[in-house]
Amino acid sequence: MDRLRELRKERNVTQQELADEMLVTQRTLARYESGEREPRLPMVFDLADYFKVSIDYLVGRSDVR
Repeated sequence: MDRLRELRKERNVTQQELADEMLVTQRTLARYESGEREPRLPMVFDLADYFKVSIDYLVGRSDVR
């Protein structure tokens, strides 16, 4: 999820800080960002809410935040 990394960096949040907020390990978040692992739907909702973007934007289906 390239957008996840972009959004995290725009907010100046570390992987560890975001992982703590989402109640996952830093390694899990790193795997989401690298595409090695896909988050489950509830996590996608939580991430979209955290960054105040649409789910479609977060997953790359739209350029409209």
